[in-house]
Amino acid sequence: MKPKIVFDYLLAISLLLLLFLPTLVILFLVFKEDFNNPIYSSIRVKKNFKKFSLFKIRSMKVTSQINKVKSTSSDDPRISKIGKFIRKYKIDEIPQLLNILKNEMSFVGPRPNVIEEVSLYSNEEIKLLDVKPGITDFASIIFSDEADILKDSKNPNLDYNLLIRPWKSLIGLYYVEKNNFIMDLEILTLTAISLFNKKLPTRYISKKLLSHDFNTYKLLFNPDRNLTPIAPPGHSNLVTQKDLDTVYYK
Repeated sequence: MKPKIVFDYLLAISLLLLLFLPTLVILFLVFKEDFNNPIYSSIRVKKNFKKFSLFKIRSMKVTSQINKVKSTSSDDPRISKIGKFIRKYKIDEIPQLLNILKNEMSFVGPRPNVIEEVSLYSNEEIKLLDVKPGITDFASIIFSDEADILKDSKNPNLDYNLLIRPWKSLIGLYYVEKNNFIMDLEILTLTAISLFNKKLPTRYISKKLLSHDFNTYKLLFNPDRNLTPIAPPGHSNLVTQKDLDTVYYK
């Protein structure tokens, strides 16, 4: 068995034991808010295009699941009261420890996407499926404020594909190319720090990526964090609403 898999199993079991009682309290509070199942699952795509059910603690109102909006802003009315808290501190991701024990995910790797988003992938982005998806990666840390970036957006799906998806894919492809066990430990450490202080991990990651490809990543790490629309890797044109309508709602 590979060292990464052994590490994932041991850490997942340890965290499940450590977080068992606090998680029960959170699940009760989520249930108490609307008396619906506090666990939410959705079909995602993992390594080699295989599908699996990703588990999360539900942070949205049950009626929101019929909404076609895939991307979420911080002012999204679908988010429940307690949902804002558990999303902020990534508490909603705890059930994915079960996905790790099922060997569907790893602690570190590109975040798994829904089928509709994967169907938008270019041939370059498809390489993201060469590795097991993870709970966290460099992109997850940099875009931990994704909901704030999309705040006040009139079209979160489109803005996500213009402002966030291209960078997440680029950084994910960097991980696919360079990943090793030491990098995984590095990402886990940065993730833990980012829960309380995002500036330090972001500064560290920016230096790492800028040294890898300055001309590309200088657009992401500009002083004002002013994101401008770019095409995803492997695409020559920006994503349009027509692209999204064709895939999401066909």
